[in-house]
Amino acid sequence: MKITAEWERRCAALWTAFDDHDAAEFRSRMRTLTGELPEGHAVAAFELASAYDATDLGEQAVALYRQALDGGLDGGRRRQAVIQLASTLRALGHPQAGADLLLAERGRTSDHLDDAVTAFLALTFVDLGREREAAALALGALSRHLPSYGTSLAHYTAAMTDPLPNG
Repeated sequence: MKITAEWERRCAALWTAFDDHDAAEFRSRMRTLTGELPEGHAVAAFELASAYDATDLGEQAVALYRQALDGGLDGGRRRQAVIQLASTLRALGHPQAGADLLLAERGRTSDHLDDAVTAFLALTFVDLGREREAAALALGALSRHLPSYGTSLAHYTAAMTDPLPNG
């Protein structure tokens, strides 16, 4: 089933009004909205997962994110689902699983969410005790946005992950 522009508009409006609802009410409204889509619809699973996640019910969100991804979620929502699932797994104490998802995602495609993938990968690396790599990732992403010194920062960042000399 193709999702209508009107449904997308209502979904965006609900997210815009997120702060106007308490957690239970927001989840209820999202369940009602996603219930308009056929059972098992990947977009419905993603939006509902996001609602659970945004209201601090990450454990319930994980299965829904996986359902969305396994159900063929595509486009921008697919990449958002990977980022959000990885972040939730990290928050639930499974940083390696999150890192694995994000590392695979980095090799899969490139778009406006590249820096978000990198930022969340850096967070997982911190949780894994790989702080130097986390800093290098974050600084490397930052270097692309600096009006000056970006090239220098990129070179220094690359050197951070080179093997350290013995001694």
